[in-house]
Amino acid sequence: MRILVAGGAGFIGSAYLRRRLAAHPGDSVRVLDKLTYAGRRENLDGLDPDRVELVEGDIADRDAVGTAIEGCDAIVNFAAESHVDRSIQSPGEFIQTDVFGAFVMLEAARQAGIRYLQVSTDEVYGSIESGSFSEDSPLRPSSPYSASKAGGDLIVGAYRHTYDADALIVRGSNNYGPRQHPEKLIPLCILNALAGDPLPVYGDGMQVRNWIFVEDFCAAIDLVLQGGEAGEAYNVGGPDELPNIDAVKLILELTGRDGSLIEHVTDRPGHDRRYSLSSDKIRALGWEPGARFADGLRRTVEWYRDNEWWWAPIRSGEYRSYYQRHYGRALS
Repeated sequence: MRILVAGGAGFIGSAYLRRRLAAHPGDSVRVLDKLTYAGRRENLDGLDPDRVELVEGDIADRDAVGTAIEGCDAIVNFAAESHVDRSIQSPGEFIQTDVFGAFVMLEAARQAGIRYLQVSTDEVYGSIESGSFSEDSPLRPSSPYSASKAGGDLIVGAYRHTYDADALIVRGSNNYGPRQHPEKLIPLCILNALAGDPLPVYGDGMQVRNWIFVEDFCAAIDLVLQGGEAGEAYNVGGPDELPNIDAVKLILELTGRDGSLIEHVTDRPGHDRRYSLSSDKIRALGWEPGARFADGLRRTVEWYRDNEWWWAPIRSGEYRSYYQRHYGRALS
């Protein structure tokens, strides 16, 4: 197969490329990526150039998508503006990419008669006090980011219902692992701890997240692409739930730092308190998570410690200004 992977130069997309190419030696991949701050050529380092083609382009650009889809047998769409904090500051960019871009990609797939897989998030369901969301739970997004992702998901459902499109959705819980941009909690705290900078924690830090190692999420995506039923959504939750403050404390332990670096900051507006996904449906296809949080986090810390070449340009570039604006203090 030749697969069009939109957003393949991002965190989860590039992890998926590695998974797909290793598991399917005869496959090739065309990456369509806008190469924003979170989509980086460096994320494709080490991949076979004979099997990976990078096309720079926007999924909201019909011409770019029409060219990129030529000769492809399926689309996996990771492309998205994905950081909740940035969505609160600039919601329009999220609507453009996550809603209109998903429509453009889905329409191209429908016209080409190929399978389309939408990569989504647990955040479309909103917050849950107890129990876990199933695929039949109502969508109640809380932020501009989650609302934009829910919009993309609803378009997928409409295209299946109206046009009988071969389209489906995978919704993942909070991913972590190598090559994640440091605006997100886990890499932010790892890099700050390594540098001796304070670790900002929203509010009391008791927001509960269902963490999944990125390689396990990518294995689920590949399984659904191969054997998922058109029109269906599949939740993929990690094996461990814990409050953010506990994740931060474990990072401090793994980096040899102490709790004096924790700095509680004003909570995010509309911050969801707890996410939890039931993964019964994807488990019925044969998927199981491979990494418990403690082990996956250890591997992640080791990767960042060993790959300063990857993160140093980020931490000294635009991200540095963003961090100071957002948290009101400079990085060291």
